[in-house]
Amino acid sequence: MAVIEDPAAAEVSLDPVRARLLAELAEPGSATMLAAKVGLPRQKVNYHLRTLEQHGLVELVEERRKGNVNERLLQATAASYVISPTALAAVQPDPARSPDRLSARWLLAVSARLVRDVGTLINGATKAKKRLATFALDGEIRFASAADRAAFAEELANCVTQLVSKYHDEQAEGGRAHRVVVALHPSVSAKEEES
Repeated sequence: MAVIEDPAAAEVSLDPVRARLLAELAEPGSATMLAAKVGLPRQKVNYHLRTLEQHGLVELVEERRKGNVNERLLQATAASYVISPTALAAVQPDPARSPDRLSARWLLAVSARLVRDVGTLINGATKAKKRLATFALDGEIRFASAADRAAFAEELANCVTQLVSKYHDEQAEGGRAHRVVVALHPSVSAKEEES
């Protein structure tokens, strides 16, 4: 997975034709091979591939001679991509702008910050050729009532607050701050995903 932070690269990746080419390039391919798959002229595919390559979304894996022509085999630089809110610059979501913990917009802003921060860390770890230590917990719970959901949220907040109080050490020499994000939102149904 790669995180796109550059606004121009984000724009390039969102073009439907280029997104399709990125998907096709999970395995190496040439403009000629891709033209047949996507139903476009080779020249048009070449144009899109050059643009993707300029923005670091595809890379040359092999160049081979085919008759009078050099065939370039390209491959996507990642199996999947996430666009960081950093690409939105001044209009990226900011939890400080609407600090209502019960607001869906605040949750979205916190989630955007999570994508931005982890994306920055992934890009840094990739450049440094190091692993990034993270932890995530994902699950689903079905509440019998809104009151049960509210009680669960309160108890969860109390438990997390106690854990943070227990392990947080402001004076730890050589320690590193970590962000804790816990979210609770309705699950998206299959019907909602389709629409």
